[in-house]
Amino acid sequence: MIKVLIVDDEQMERDGLEIILKRHLELDIKQARNGRIAIEMCSHFKPDLVFMDIQMPGISGLEAIEQLHQTYPDTKFILVTAYAKFEYAQQAMKLGVHDYILKPSKVSEIIKTAEGVLNKIYAEKKSTEESKRYRSTIEKAMAVFETDVVTQLLFDHVHEVHLNQLVDLLNIPITRDKFVMNLLIPEDAKSSYSAVKDVVRRTGSGWTGAMNGRQVPIIVFRNSGESFRHQAITMAKQILSLRKMDQDGWFIGIGDVYEPIDRIKQSYQESLIATRNYQQPVKYQFYSDMPMLTLDFYSQSYKAYEQKFYELLRQNKWEELIQEVKDRTDQFERENKDVIQTQKNLAEILWLISSVLSDMGVEVEFPVYSVQVNGYKQLRAETGYMLDRMKFAHQKHNQNTDGDMIEQIKHYIIEHAHEDLSLEIISKEAGLSPIYVSKLFKEKLGINYISFLTDCRLEKAKKLMRDSEKSMKEIAIEIGYHDPNYFSKVFKKAFHLSPTAYRSKTFIT
Repeated sequence: MIKVLIVDDEQMERDGLEIILKRHLELDIKQARNGRIAIEMCSHFKPDLVFMDIQMPGISGLEAIEQLHQTYPDTKFILVTAYAKFEYAQQAMKLGVHDYILKPSKVSEIIKTAEGVLNKIYAEKKSTEESKRYRSTIEKAMAVFETDVVTQLLFDHVHEVHLNQLVDLLNIPITRDKFVMNLLIPEDAKSSYSAVKDVVRRTGSGWTGAMNGRQVPIIVFRNSGESFRHQAITMAKQILSLRKMDQDGWFIGIGDVYEPIDRIKQSYQESLIATRNYQQPVKYQFYSDMPMLTLDFYSQSYKAYEQKFYELLRQNKWEELIQEVKDRTDQFERENKDVIQTQKNLAEILWLISSVLSDMGVEVEFPVYSVQVNGYKQLRAETGYMLDRMKFAHQKHNQNTDGDMIEQIKHYIIEHAHEDLSLEIISKEAGLSPIYVSKLFKEKLGINYISFLTDCRLEKAKKLMRDSEKSMKEIAIEIGYHDPNYFSKVFKKAFHLSPTAYRSKTFIT
């Protein structure tokens, strides 16, 4: 209900106006006997419309309007005056006064004036509600799109038009320097994922990726006004403040800063490595503070290991993988390498295997030696135990073949292409990690999932264009695009014609 405040120093004038308004209009009406009281009442009543007498003791009507207009710019005002031509007209117009009524006026004139201003209020409220609904829809879509942008940037599955448009829509400027933080969340705290996204979003300088097992990647854009370490530590502490007192396992790895956008993947790898020793008192670790690794994680040997482990795990060849680890252990022993140093070497290999499994969507504990071994026999037993745990987790997870799974995912996308789909949503439906779903598409179909989703949407758009009654805006929304301009850019990228031009050329003779 529209709220109205009547301000006049004469009780009879206030009561008379209220009776007239209530008789003809449905309003929530309150009264104030002077400008000072009106200002105080507006702080809690917040009227949509104020009938303001000009001549009152103390603060005049125009002075009260001037103060109220500064605090409540959307409030409308109707002046009440005894003069048909009054010298305050120009000042009143500057203050945003919408109309005036004379003392005395006919009932019909009062109602006509009131209805004119009330119609403006109704129209503005309707527009505001529509804007709120639109913003809410866009915000929900952005939350979905944000995870996709992170996945595409970190795992090199980039769809150019999609990425550029989403970056614009996310409204967080990509600064020159950027780095990645990788959050580990314990199993019993996964419900905190939404709260983590909210914390990052409030900083205005980061994008949160999809949860991948226990890992949540976060791309952070450098703030020029503070140091890298201060910015990273501040954000880390804000995220870690979500941790409950009895929860263990929260940890954040922080990669180095890089300028080119294509180097962000390197910062991500560093952030992963920085989570290796997550059982330490301080719950965040900078990659740059870590001791030198035995494996060179950016040499061909690391990439070769990663690819080899991935292929063996994809084909479920655990015997070969376990033999690989055994061979390395035997080699170190033949070289009379210190057993403690060998334990560190093997810890890095086990960590790499667990990371590959995690990328595949396997829920696996990060391997940590429970003790410092005192000989190679104990080292083999401890290593074998952790490999068996990972093998069990993998086999439990691996119930469907990749071929069957990709067909299920394709079918799901086709059926739900008009919805706000993301890797996160699709991966939950498939029971896989977002990264693994993306890899499956690239390997099995030669395209990323965004390309497949875009093709589904655009094919449906072309069919809908046959209906001449449908506008392009309606078609864009019906196929899953909230922004018609974005739909137009995607369509033009695919067919080298705008949607309107394509419709004219193809369906209109």
